[in-house]
Amino acid sequence: MNAQIWIIFIGFMILSWIVSMVLKTKFRKYSKILVDNGMSGRDVAERMLRDNGIYDVRVESVQGQLTDHYNPQNKTINLSPDVYNGRSISSAAVAAHECGHAVQHSTAYAWLNLRSKMVPAVSFSSKWVQWILLGGVLLINTFPGLLLAGIVLFALTTLFSFITLPVEINASQRALAWLSNAGITSYQNHDKAQDALKWAAYTYVVAALGSLATLLYYIMLFTGANRD
Repeated sequence: MNAQIWIIFIGFMILSWIVSMVLKTKFRKYSKILVDNGMSGRDVAERMLRDNGIYDVRVESVQGQLTDHYNPQNKTINLSPDVYNGRSISSAAVAAHECGHAVQHSTAYAWLNLRSKMVPAVSFSSKWVQWILLGGVLLINTFPGLLLAGIVLFALTTLFSFITLPVEINASQRALAWLSNAGITSYQNHDKAQDALKWAAYTYVVAALGSLATLLYYIMLFTGANRD
């Protein structure tokens, strides 16, 4: 059983690496294809916000690569420099995707609301779970309850990963629909924006499945120790 588990882990590591490499390759490729109207990522984000009647969200630039995100606490769209200043298909797609989260927030999208409510508990879990699991594994024969506590905390982060999936997919759907309707993308390049966001979504899918596989491993470890 242990050999099978390690094969699964290694398989997920390889799959995650492949998806990450493909994603970076796609974004490099599509960053060289300019949008027809020459709008920057910032322009795209600000226009999508206005078109959706959102005027209390700021668009800002943050350092790093692939650091783009929407912050619901201070209502900011945070775009990496390449996206913020870029005038490519990939820049437009990423900017619109992050705005998709802002639209979800303004319309009280159910999955986003659930995800936001889980953030405090998941933040606590993420801080301590690895230490509790480590202690649980080391003390599995004398204090199995510690491993069980770690499993419960890890299950929370796994659930969070799966709840993230519909949030990310829906944000991309909103982004792609708006990009097409607003004329930012055309029939010649819309499929490229779609492809870029599709591969970005795959990273969340692999992460969620990898988390589930890890959770099942700890559950089998716990149940096996109890049988012994």
